[in-house]
This record gives sequence, C-alpha cells and structure tokens, in this order.
Amino acid sequence: MASVASPVIFKEFCPLYYLLNAIPTKVQKGFRSVVVYLTALDTNGDYIAVGSSIGMLYLYCRHLNQMKKYNFEGKCESITFVKLLSCFDDLVAVGTASGRVAVFQLVSSLPGRNKQLRRFDVAGIHKSSITALAWSPNGMKLFSGDDKGKIVYSALDLDQGICNSSLVLEEPSSIVQLDYNQKVLLVSTLQRTLLFYTEEKSVKQVGTQPRK
Repeated sequence: MASVASPVIFKEFCPLYYLLNAIPTKVQKGFRSVVVYLTALDTNGDYIAVGSSIGMLYLYCRHLNQMKKYNFEGKCESITFVKLLSCFDDLVAVGTASGRVAVFQLVSSLPGRNKQLRRFDVAGIHKSSITALAWSPNGMKLFSGDDKGKIVYSALDLDQGICNSSLVLEEPSSIVQLDYNQKVLLVSTLQRTLLFYTEEKSVKQVGTQPRK
C-alpha cells in the first residue's frame, strides 16, 4: 500500500530587521549623501554576506550576532557578487563592477584556526563586471567569471599568503553561473552551458542548440 505524502506547508518569513538595521541606508561622501543599495548576497550556516553599491561588504556572524564590515582600498565601486566558503578557514570572495576580485580569510576564535584577517587580490585580469564566483571545497581554488566571457582560475596558498591567477577560458558572451566539483567546472553563459575539464583543459558542451 502506497504511503500518503505529507502535506506541504507554506510559511511566511519576516524580513531580517536585525540584519537590515545594521546596514546604513545612506552614507556621507564629502558634501553629498549617497544612498546605499544592497547588490549581492550569499549565506551559509555561519555567515550572511551582503555586498553594497558603495563597495562595502557587510558580514553578519550568525553565531555571535555581530556585523563586520570589509572594503576594497581605493575607489569605491559596487560589489556585484559574493561567495562564502566554510572549510578549515572561513573565506569570502568578492567581485566588483570594474572586475576587481578579492578573497578575505576571516578570523576565527577556534584553536588552530586563522587569527589575523588576510586579503588576497586577483590581479588585473578581469576588466569588466564580475558575474560569477565558484570555490573548490578545500578553498585552494577560486574561479571567477565576468560579463565579457572571461573565466579566471586563482590558486590560493593560505599558509604562504600567495594567490596566483591565470585566464583559463574565454567565451563570446557573459558568464551567468559557475560551479566546481572534482576537477570539472560547470559554466553557463548567455548562449550555452559547458563542462570545462581543468586537468585536460578541454571543453564539452551541454546540449546542441544555442540559447536564444
């Protein structure tokens, strides 16, 4: 006798006012007041990361109920993508409208974990807006894609504080999504979806018809 499926219950969740109230709606830039727009979001069990139009990353720790702020040095520009990762250390990758990509290695109170905030920069390969970021599960690889179709691979050595980046793929249309697992990078663009095998550096298209 077939079991009866339990009914689906819809729930309405209220806005996270404790989070939103910790982010200013306006900031002062010289003599003018600038409205702050929220432009990017990612979450995991430990953090809620929110990117903004003023180049500020707001990182809310869900266990400590604390909000911290991180920014890029120099020109303030809109954050377009954020990607969290919890592995041995907590990492967050951030991409901006001009193509800057940075990785923040967060401080942890746990024994044996990172005790000093560190930042790694993906140097000058992207020249346009970052549209996708993807981590390897161990935090040693970061892939970034932009709206001109460039995909950059960054190898991170957190112990040595080194980040080496190189262009691995260039598509004729904007990158809209990246996902990485077991030496295979899944890439979606405005025109097609493909599998990029990182060891062989070969490409296999998913499906035969281009997107319209």
